[in-house]
Amino acid sequence: MASLNLGYWVQSYSMSNQVSSISKSFPLPRSLPFNPLTTQSSSTLKKVNFTSLPSITSVLTKEDIVKEEQDPQKSSFDFNSYMLQKASAVNQALESAVLLRDPVKIHEAMRYSLLAGGKRVRPVLCLAACALVGGRESMAMPAACAVEMIHTMSLIHDDLPCMDNDDLRRGKPTNHKVFGEDIAVLAGDALLAFAFEHIAVSTVGVPPSRIVRAVGELAKAIGGEGLVAGQVVDIISEGLTDVGLDHLEFIHVHKTAALLEAAVVLGAIVGGGCDEEVEKLRKFARCIGLLFQVVDDILDVTKSSKELGKTAGKDLVADKVTYPKLMGIQKSKEFAEKLKTDAIELLQGFDPAKAAPLIALANYIAYRQN
Repeated sequence: MASLNLGYWVQSYSMSNQVSSISKSFPLPRSLPFNPLTTQSSSTLKKVNFTSLPSITSVLTKEDIVKEEQDPQKSSFDFNSYMLQKASAVNQALESAVLLRDPVKIHEAMRYSLLAGGKRVRPVLCLAACALVGGRESMAMPAACAVEMIHTMSLIHDDLPCMDNDDLRRGKPTNHKVFGEDIAVLAGDALLAFAFEHIAVSTVGVPPSRIVRAVGELAKAIGGEGLVAGQVVDIISEGLTDVGLDHLEFIHVHKTAALLEAAVVLGAIVGGGCDEEVEKLRKFARCIGLLFQVVDDILDVTKSSKELGKTAGKDLVADKVTYPKLMGIQKSKEFAEKLKTDAIELLQGFDPAKAAPLIALANYIAYRQN
């Protein structure tokens, strides 16, 4: 599938008039005071000043990333080796956690999606946050795996015909295409339930009070005030023409950022972080969580299905509200750059060597190509 040209529908939203009226600065992402479930109208865009932001013309190419990694100031941390090592450790832990047992069919379906690859960004964020506050990897691995199990559940359910109706995920047929819709629903349910069991039973070397706190944090992140809330508002917003940036931010802070935030916060909690450290990392995670979705929106309309490993352009077909749709591609890229900068600034005060993985992950999320 060729990359899509957004010109005709970007113009239909009169972006030249809307963007020219924007001033001040991007606020940090937050839980919004209004409720989109009852408030469907947002007549004005947030006031945002793009003039002070770095000028970028595209999501960086792989060549640009290589150049950036060769910067002498950044060469001391080998991000590629770090990601390979941590992703391998996570994969081994997931393989050991979800074994092939009776009933075989459901465990096959769980393992099919859980072990299908992926970047493992969320569990690696969890491990990195744990290390940043002085914890050991073993303390956070069950929580990291739990977050990935829940993420996989959300993908399985997202792909169902009643949701996004997708046939491709991570370059492979989606779960319901292989096992049927009934088994796919149950595989997601089983992964969700087992995620909490895994944290409760498998976490070692962590005080029980912190394990309970982590379980509560994760439950809140994915329930009716978290991931599910974002999903619901996203669904009921399809086809609306009066959706503003407040409304869109609510969707993505809950739908996407909430689980990324939980990954980081869980790592900080089980790693022994103090309340101040946990909350500072929460703000960092909120920024990179929203950043992840802004970049996702851009890639959906600038990359092919082959490049993404999933169906490209589906948000446009479904008439979903996205950042490029409201702001245009260029302003969306500038917003992404600002979110990345804000996130990295929030890591000031931590040990620079221990913060290096989170800084590199923020850059990776900003400049990823799929």
